[in-house]
This record gives sequence, C-alpha cells and structure tokens, in this order.
Amino acid sequence: MIEKEARLLRIGVVGVGPIAQAAHFEACRRARNAELYAICDLAEDLVTNMAAIHHPRVTYLDYNEMLADPQVEAVIVATADQFHVAMAAQALAAGKHVLVEKPLGVTVEECEALCEQVRSSGLVLQIGTMKRFDPGIAFAHQFIQEEIGQLLALKAWYCDSTYRYTVTDNLQPLMISSAHARRPEGNPKADRRRYYLLGHASHLVDTARFLGGEIIRVHARLVEKFGAYCWFVDTEFADGSLGHLDLTIAVRMDWHEGFQVYGEHGSVVGKTFNPWYLRSSEVECFSARDGQYHRVLGADGHVYKRQIEGFAETILHGVPQHGAGAEDGVAAIRTLVAISRSVETGAWVSVSDVTGGV
Repeated sequence: MIEKEARLLRIGVVGVGPIAQAAHFEACRRARNAELYAICDLAEDLVTNMAAIHHPRVTYLDYNEMLADPQVEAVIVATADQFHVAMAAQALAAGKHVLVEKPLGVTVEECEALCEQVRSSGLVLQIGTMKRFDPGIAFAHQFIQEEIGQLLALKAWYCDSTYRYTVTDNLQPLMISSAHARRPEGNPKADRRRYYLLGHASHLVDTARFLGGEIIRVHARLVEKFGAYCWFVDTEFADGSLGHLDLTIAVRMDWHEGFQVYGEHGSVVGKTFNPWYLRSSEVECFSARDGQYHRVLGADGHVYKRQIEGFAETILHGVPQHGAGAEDGVAAIRTLVAISRSVETGAWVSVSDVTGGV
C-alpha cells in the first residue's frame, strides 16, 4: 500500500513513448510526494491508451496547453534527446520545474543556454540520471565524501549485454507505439557511436562525476568488432586523481556495470544491476579507520520512483538537490563531446575546450 503525503507535487509528463511507459508514469504514481497529474503527446491514440492504464487527472494533445494549466507544477520531459532542450526551455518559461531525461541535450551550446535560463529562473531542473538515487551508489557517494579522504583513482564500467532485451522484455510493461508519434529527423539510432555515447555513456560519465568529482581531461580509444563497440577512456579529475572508464556495447555475457574507488582512508567496490530489475547496487566500502567493510541493504531500489521523490522534496520543501542539476548536465555533455573528439584525434582533450556535439 502506497502511503501518500498530504502535499503532492502535481506533475505533467510530455512524451508518451518507451521511457515514460516503462518508468515515469509508474514512478509518479508510486512516489509518496507526487502525483501523475497530466500526460501530453501529439499521438492521440497513445494518450488515450496510457490514460486508460495510468489515470492522470487530465490529458493534453498540445504541449502549450499543458504548460498553460496552472495546476501543473512540474514537467517531466520524456521525449527524444533532440527535443530535450527546447521542451525544457518552454517549461521553464512557463514557470514550471523540470525533470528532463538524460542527456540534457545534444550540443554544448544548447545545454549552456538552458543552464543559464535555469539560473535566472530560480526553478529546479533535474536530469534523469536516476542512478544517483540508487541506494548503493548514494551510500558510496556519502562514504567517499565523509570517510575516504583524498582520492587516488576511480574505475567505472558500463557494459550493456547481448541479452539485454531478453531481460527487459520480461521486466518492462508491454510497449505501445503509434504511427502518429513525433520523431526526430532521420534515425538517431543509425549512428551507433553517437547513440551509445548519448544514451549510455551519459550514465557512466554522471556516475564517475558523482563519485569522483569534476573530470577535466580525457584520452579515449574506440574499437569496433563483430558489431560491438568498446570505448576505453583515461580521465583526469580536478583533484589530480586518475580514472578509467569502460563503455562496451554489447558484451557477450550478463549486464556488467560497476565501479572501484581507491582513497587515502579506504576503498569502494560496487556492482550495479540492469536498471529494470529496480535493485540497489551491491556496494562494499572499506574504512581503514575502523578496519571494517560497510554496506547498505538498499531495500528500496526503485530508482525511478526515488528520483521523483527527490525532485519533489527539493521543490516542495527546499531539500538540497541530490539529483543531477543543469550544471551537471552541461559538464556531462562536455565530457561526452571530449570523448568523441579524443577518439577522432587520438589526443588528450580538455573538457572545458570543446564545442558542438558528439
């Protein structure tokens, strides 16, 4: 039984495609402090079908009409990557808080412009890198901040599996599509390098930054064989520690994701599961101060629900933002572009110097 709080954040979701169907609708309904108030999409058949399943209070076929509804306090932008910035900007201009799916955008310039709009608006913008709300990863972050002292090195890996859809087809709801859905020009998934960096490396980079701090330089290599892609990325963090990121798609094994962090007074080792299991990462934090390993149970591993609850806590009660903000989104897209440029040139690339897109 879901126990709802007295004050609920009224959320409207724009985009009724796969990520909304698989994650955001249910997350809003399960969140203790939010409600699925409205859904919006150009595809009337999708809106009708999703309304019958999830029972929002109102539905819209026009985004501007939803934004004009004074009852909508916050918007989840669950559209294609290419539409993220424009739709988030519209919501901010209408006085709505925003949770925008990752990545924040597709170019450095558009993300920086949106970040400036967020600063001047006084509104909350959060990016849907939901792994920050994984109890294991959150526990690792807290341990690193409070116990580990100076960092020496971080390794993180995100390896999608050839069996991904065997798993997710059983875990996700049956997806409903529509011929009337709005799609970007061309086929963004056709450029696999770009698609994997934006869609998958955005998680890897955000987790590395969440645990290790600001990334200032990267040196990346890419190999493509038998339909698989592997990026090995050497990183330099602002505090002088070293990093190694591994993005491999797809490994001939189970989902393989995790991290290791080595510090002055301890270490952290984490294993993260396929996100659709909604299972907390298994994380062990060793403290040299007491000579013991520490780990959290993480019984509530519904990261999509937890990110909605964190988003609502910040808006309703002024709780410090735990999720990734606009500046994190800019830093992530800069890092992704730097990885792409480094692959092209074979050289180290400063994250602060890049422009354009992946």
